[in-house]
Amino acid sequence: MDDLKELLVKVKNGEISVEEAESVLKAAPFTDMGFAKLDTHRKMRSGFPEVVFCPGKADEFLVSIFIKLMEEDGRVLGTRGCEHQYELLKKEIPDVTFDPVSGIIKADRKPMELKGKVAVCCAGTADLPVAEEASQVAEYFGTYVERVFDVGVSGIHRLLSKTEVLQSANCIVAIAGMEGALASVIGGMVSAPVIAVPTSVGYGASFGGLSALLTMINSCSNGVSVVNIDNGFGAGYIATQINRLALRE
Repeated sequence: MDDLKELLVKVKNGEISVEEAESVLKAAPFTDMGFAKLDTHRKMRSGFPEVVFCPGKADEFLVSIFIKLMEEDGRVLGTRGCEHQYELLKKEIPDVTFDPVSGIIKADRKPMELKGKVAVCCAGTADLPVAEEASQVAEYFGTYVERVFDVGVSGIHRLLSKTEVLQSANCIVAIAGMEGALASVIGGMVSAPVIAVPTSVGYGASFGGLSALLTMINSCSNGVSVVNIDNGFGAGYIATQINRLALRE
């Protein structure tokens, strides 16, 4: 903190420029907790704060990380959490919430205004955990999300009825398992970028989402990019980046 005050004094006295101070702050150190090194200045560099991946973390470590991030920013987001972790966190952070569908655990005392528009589409209700993860991540980062769920290509009239919604979005997230054709169909309907998310939903020959992944990677529709299997978080994050660029325009 003393270094920060010294830096601000130098800016005030004209010893360094605002731009030079900004460069120093962007390279500021992390918070070393011993078991974790929290990148508390990530938001300053990238526009997005650090997010907590909950699985595999010891209970006491997870609670300490949440508390520290709340102290820093007044808000914290955790992905792939469980009921047990939620109950532990609620004892220390009473306003923390948990969505059992997506596994999102969050506390948000400074919610962002939702702007722009991203459409999050999924083929079937079995894809909802990934679709909700993408939707809630994007909303946490300030993106207005329109959900278009259960519009798989086996009943394509359901998707076509949402054409206006899709074509008015700054970005579309297309989530599907089985053969993963949804992303290609949407890619042929819109001018905005499409982020395809293969899911592990399907029978044996879907190989845990590999079939959908390969279909999406080999899409004949231009403008379709692909994230990893079940990676709703990554899709929501990238969709927000695209949405912010559209708003900047």
